[in-house]
Amino acid sequence: MTTPIRLFAMVAVLLLTGCGKEPLYQEQGYVFGTLVDISIYGEDETRAKQAVSEVMQEFQRLHVMLHAWQPSELSDLNAAFAKGESKAISAELVTLLQDATQLSEQSQSLFNPAIGGLVQLWGFHADEFKPVQPDEKRVAQWVAANPQMSDISIVQGRAQSKNKSVQLDLGGYAKGYALDRAAWLLHKQGIHNALINIGGNVLALGQHGDRPWRVGIQHPRKSGALATLDLHDGDAIGTSGDYQRYFMLGSVRYCHLINPHSGYPMQGVQAVTILTHGARAGVLSDAASKPLFIAGAHGWRAAATQMGLLDAMLVDGQGNIHLTAGLQKRLEFTDKNIHAEVEP
Repeated sequence: MTTPIRLFAMVAVLLLTGCGKEPLYQEQGYVFGTLVDISIYGEDETRAKQAVSEVMQEFQRLHVMLHAWQPSELSDLNAAFAKGESKAISAELVTLLQDATQLSEQSQSLFNPAIGGLVQLWGFHADEFKPVQPDEKRVAQWVAANPQMSDISIVQGRAQSKNKSVQLDLGGYAKGYALDRAAWLLHKQGIHNALINIGGNVLALGQHGDRPWRVGIQHPRKSGALATLDLHDGDAIGTSGDYQRYFMLGSVRYCHLINPHSGYPMQGVQAVTILTHGARAGVLSDAASKPLFIAGAHGWRAAATQMGLLDAMLVDGQGNIHLTAGLQKRLEFTDKNIHAEVEP
């Protein structure tokens, strides 16, 4: 299956090229199971290449640390939880889990990294996953076990869960955290104008010369962009879609975004896009889109308010577009005839 994540990334790249001989350095890699693209403007190639190398090394470090189903610090912790044991973890992982717990509580558990067991049950803990229909009883058992981030306690650097069903999957958080780390590393090296794209989660630093960075939002059902917008310094944009990791059984699409309350992949939403800004723009661009997706077409606006988001858009199961007034002002739809419902 060709994953549309890559299509999104290529849209962003294409929008940045074709501008003549500019001091623009670009490099691509593959990490977190997706395509990564970094663009740096206004620096000589040697300096830009060194900066990108450091960022890519950091991405690889985080990938190894936070992998949910291959040997990692996170998978070791999951093994301890399953045995009812405590385990010493790094100070960095302590901070990540505390932050993820806070975001989970803010979302009323619609963002819930503790349901890694359910994600695995549906076959999404694999680089090459196959269509699978889990036994209804096993799904019901996971829902009844109700694993929550609040089940985890961390005392003096040791983590333990009172619920053995807690299995962490930070796939909806790690890319955003990596974006924030990349921004910090680039600033540390004196790089002020860059665009970092991790599989459709994009963070902008500075400008692309005398203009903002311009990126595309992947159309959930077609190749190419649904819309474009300018990103200013410190802006980050993230999209959660049912087209990124999914399989089809008959005419039904099952995506990797699982409703923790039902135990089943979310239906009735094609994509959610949010725009964030500030010190934790990367993390929020990743984690905060999930509650809106799970809340669905009827609950997404309340979920956006709950997560403190002013700029958000949802494409429902029929392809209808709903968005906030704030994001409407920033977007330019590629199809001028598109009608979008603005919800204040």
